[in-house]
Amino acid sequence: MTPRVLTIAASDSSGAAGLQADLKTFEARQVYGMNAVTAITAQDSTHIEAVRVLDAAFVASQIEVVLADIGADAVKTGLLFNASIVEAVSTALAGFEAAAQALVVDPVLVAGDGRPLVSEETIAAYKQHLFPHALLITPNVDEARILTGVTIGDADTMCQAARLLRQMGPRYVLIKGGHLDGTDDILDVVYDGSQFHQYRGPRLNVRNARGAGCTFASCVTAEVAKGHDVLVAVGIARQYVVAALRAAAGWRLGQGRGTLFHGTGRPPLFSEQR
Repeated sequence: MTPRVLTIAASDSSGAAGLQADLKTFEARQVYGMNAVTAITAQDSTHIEAVRVLDAAFVASQIEVVLADIGADAVKTGLLFNASIVEAVSTALAGFEAAAQALVVDPVLVAGDGRPLVSEETIAAYKQHLFPHALLITPNVDEARILTGVTIGDADTMCQAARLLRQMGPRYVLIKGGHLDGTDDILDVVYDGSQFHQYRGPRLNVRNARGAGCTFASCVTAEVAKGHDVLVAVGIARQYVVAALRAAAGWRLGQGRGTLFHGTGRPPLFSEQR
């Protein structure tokens, strides 16, 4: 059976991040993608113009209907705008134990420019209702700082924050280091409760990186759905994101930052009419 993956996330009208990035990644990784929409945004490559947050009960209904019929081998959460949605997601997933066993929580707390997106109440709901049930949580360094209070500037402080996050209940913690300033390398740290695993690679000089965090987390989720363990999935996701960033390095989409080329390495099945 084709692996099935559900993303629970907000829509990005520009197609760069959110559930659009997730679904593009699922397709590229050759898993079957489904979605539950948490909010609709009007945004472009420079800013978010407007947001319409969906009712928590309706978000839960999307999850329950899809899982009851199609099921899922892994589930990923993205932007959950308020505590009511976080609680509704947790409750809805509790009815589907198999899917919930492979839950990847990407706690989207800040925008790409560092602006807060959610309230303190929402952050508390993440800690209470989702983190204890997660296979993996994937905050970036800004989000890890918000969640733990640790100012992150190097590998040691990333590990310190990862240890604190692991105490909140997830089986694995991945801190994404793309936002770590002043380094020539990209460092990602995974903590499994007993050992820290560090992944390093050169920092790419690219402009088009919108949605890279969503793409990274959704690729990990897709690989977990295929049966890979978390550490292998993270390694594959790092390779995929680097390839997708490089493939879009020359793109000029809009007046702000562009996005990755999720379909890199997959030429059209037919390039001419026969």
